[in-house]
Amino acid sequence: MSESLCKECISGVRHEGVPEGRVEKINSVECYVATPSGEYAKDKVVLFFPDVFGLPLINNRLLVDDIARNGFWCVMPDYFEGDPIPEDAMLPEKRDLFDRVAWSARHGEDVWKPIVDKVVAALKEQGVTRFGTTGYCFGAPPSFYLAYSNTSHVTVVSHPSRLKVPDDLEKYRAESKAPLLINSCEVDPQFPPESQKIADEVLGGGKFAPGYERTYWDGCTHGFAVRGDMSNPKVKAGKEGSFEAMIKFYQKYL
Repeated sequence: MSESLCKECISGVRHEGVPEGRVEKINSVECYVATPSGEYAKDKVVLFFPDVFGLPLINNRLLVDDIARNGFWCVMPDYFEGDPIPEDAMLPEKRDLFDRVAWSARHGEDVWKPIVDKVVAALKEQGVTRFGTTGYCFGAPPSFYLAYSNTSHVTVVSHPSRLKVPDDLEKYRAESKAPLLINSCEVDPQFPPESQKIADEVLGGGKFAPGYERTYWDGCTHGFAVRGDMSNPKVKAGKEGSFEAMIKFYQKYL
């Protein structure tokens, strides 16, 4: 898996809303957690692997809330250990000043994998038997990581970053049994049209028996599903459409 970040990885718009979930420790890992208001399956959970802005960004918390509102217990772990990229790095005047390389060096697989494993182990102890994942940008490799070992049962990634194409896709086909949904877009340095085409060639057309789907949103840029400008009709359609596709995917497979 690649470790690079692009300018678009730290670009976007802060959304408005009031988070309804709560922050709690799961096996000593700080997590943002939202549960459905009515009855829900206690043996299923969606692990939300956020973009580089992590737990503090309201956009991520609102998405976790929305997943819970659709009937799924949702947990977003802080796999940055309190060191997400600051929200103000999204500002155009600060974006180019932020040292993406140094930050990435502090958050390699050796850091986030043990954190993910701790949360999964604790949730299993609580009775969870089926895991869905949703990975935005930085969250794609953690989602694939759990799918490779078949710890997770359904995978959704939106504008994935840091994947090695075709290697990670071929490994997914060979090792995972988890159905995969990729939400992709028109302008994406991390997962460009040529990578999208390769994903379809590797996993599409029935080549991946558990199930593979890919949505494509024109007029959208990397980050649209979490930090998109909702005043842009195409971006709004992409954000809402990719979310709807994710929920339907969970309803079908989780």
